This record gives sequence, C-alpha cells and structure tokens, in this order.
Amino acid sequence: MLERTEEQPLSFLAKLSGFVSRKRAPAHVPDGMRIYAIGDIHGCSEQLDRLMAKIREDQGADGPEPWLVFLGDYVDRGPDSKGVIERLLTVPMGFNQVCLLGNHDQTLLDFLGDSTVYRSWRGFGAPETLLSYGVLPPRFDDEREFETAQTQLARALPQSHLVFLRGLQNSVAIGGYFFVHAGARPGIALDKQVPQDMLWIRDEFLGSNYSFGKVIIHGHTPVPEAVRRANRIGVDTGAYATGRLTAAVLEGENCRFLSTC
Repeated sequence: MLERTEEQPLSFLAKLSGFVSRKRAPAHVPDGMRIYAIGDIHGCSEQLDRLMAKIREDQGADGPEPWLVFLGDYVDRGPDSKGVIERLLTVPMGFNQVCLLGNHDQTLLDFLGDSTVYRSWRGFGAPETLLSYGVLPPRFDDEREFETAQTQLARALPQSHLVFLRGLQNSVAIGGYFFVHAGARPGIALDKQVPQDMLWIRDEFLGSNYSFGKVIIHGHTPVPEAVRRANRIGVDTGAYATGRLTAAVLEGENCRFLSTC
C-alpha cells in the first residue's frame, strides 16, 4: 500500500531554497523479511542465473522470509530477452516475487500496438529482442517492414509472456522503501507519481536531495557500482555491457549488495 508523505511546515529560507532537511529514522523493512531488489537485466539470462544462485546461497535454509523485487527492463540490449521472461515466470521455491515495469518493457508493448514505434525502439535494443524470439529485425526504415516484424513478434511471443508484460506494476512500497524502475519526481507525493516519470525520469530525480518519506530503490540509469544516497539506492549496473547484475539486499535497517562480478 502506498503512503502519502505528510507535508511539513516550511520556514521562509526553506521555501526559498525549495529543500527541507528532515531528520527521520533510517528506512527499514518489516521484521522477519529480507528483500532482494534486482536491477535491470536487459536480456542477460546468464547473469540472472548467476545472481539467483548467489541469492539462494545468501538466503540459506533458515533466513528471513525472502522477497524478490525486480525493477524492470527485462528485454532489449542483451541476447536473451525471451529467456529472461521465461525464468521470471517461475518464482523460485520459498520466495515471494514482485516484478515492476520498465521503460523498455513498455516500449515492446507499445510496438505491439503501433508498428511505427520501431523507429524509436530500434536504437535501444529492439533488434536483440526480436532475434531472441526468432524474428528478423527490419533492415530499412520502411513501415511495411515494421508491420511484418510486428506481426511476426505477435505470433512468436508466448501468451504467458504477453500476460506477464501486461501485468507488470509501476511501483510497490514495502516498509520504508519505495521500489520503482526509474525514480520519482521531487515535490510530488509518492501516491501521486505518474507512469511517465516512474518509467523515464533521470536528471530531475538523480540530482535531487528531496526526501520522499521513503527511500527510493530504482534502476534505469546504469552506474559502475550500486549507488546509495540518503533518499535513493540505484542498482542498475549495466549488466548487458559490464556483465554485472546487482541486487540490493534489505533487511531491518541494513542495506548491502550482491552482484555477479
């Protein structure tokens, strides 16, 4: 359940600066729970398998109740988008799982509804995704070729994959954390955030010290190593380019990281 941040009275200087520093207790997850928040996979099924092996080892047989929260962008760029979704369709035994929507996942859905979306999609991973489903990417900027690829993808995409993609949610709040693909717009309550920002926002969010009332756990913007700030934790470590897929491990008030390399 999303919680709205309570507004606090602003001093005159705080109003001028647009920023209020608030002292608050460290973010935490409910007692008896451990969360693994996993960054952008981007078609890297091999890295996903390796990270899941580390997560199972980390969890052990008697750890707290484990939750997997995948932060979106399962397709594009890497070689095996189909394999990634196939893996996510089966929740590992003993784990709870939440899968969020990423901008790349949404773009695939958009292409299925409008073949001309390929013009923008092809520059950030469409060919790799099509090939993973056995569809040849369009060779030219030709709307007839776009339509052919759209038709072939619609036929090749298993119904279970389509249901999975259409069922992805934009965000989830657990304890003192708010999980979302890209981030949140400063100054807007978390329950008022719009999908466009949750899928695409970058600079306005990444450069802000705004306190949202919860710590934002996000992917979307690749970094060499996971980033931890007072108001956010970023775990997209560019798996398709670096081979490093990362999970933030949240338990009580603690945060640590697991990665494939």
